[in-house]
Amino acid sequence: MSESFLSAPNLSAEDVLAWNDRSAQSWRTVIEQHPEILAIPCDIYGVPNVALLLRHIVSAEVRYAQRLVGLPVSPLEAFLHSSAADLFDAHDRAIRSLRAELGRPLNWDEPFAFQTISHGGARSTRKTIFFHALLHSIRHYAQLATLVRQHGFQPPDALDYLFMNYEPIA
Repeated sequence: MSESFLSAPNLSAEDVLAWNDRSAQSWRTVIEQHPEILAIPCDIYGVPNVALLLRHIVSAEVRYAQRLVGLPVSPLEAFLHSSAADLFDAHDRAIRSLRAELGRPLNWDEPFAFQTISHGGARSTRKTIFFHALLHSIRHYAQLATLVRQHGFQPPDALDYLFMNYEPIA
């Protein structure tokens, strides 16, 4: 029996990073086509509209990437949020930084101290922070899909991980 049949499947950091980026790029397209979505009222994470929810999503990605890379963490107010370009250009910067971290020889289980906006100081591992930066976004994108659908807009198709290697058959 081949070795691949004996081991459990593994979802890699690169897999999750690619899923996050694909989801973000799908949302970028929808927001570019319908910028009025940014003004939809929102009660997710206590923000008043979708623009500020998306700012929360991308700023978390950027700020956690900055922590991992060892850069100063940008203040929340530094993140523009009036257009898809403002929001998703920040996402693109975060993805580049996170991808670069994957190429470095790091101890991903190393304890790592950091400061959060809502919960103060904390300690976790580099691996936990990396995956949190990506999965936090995925969770909020699912919430956003429900919200925009309730307001008459079509959210991006194929946000589920299933569609990462999906091939329809006839």
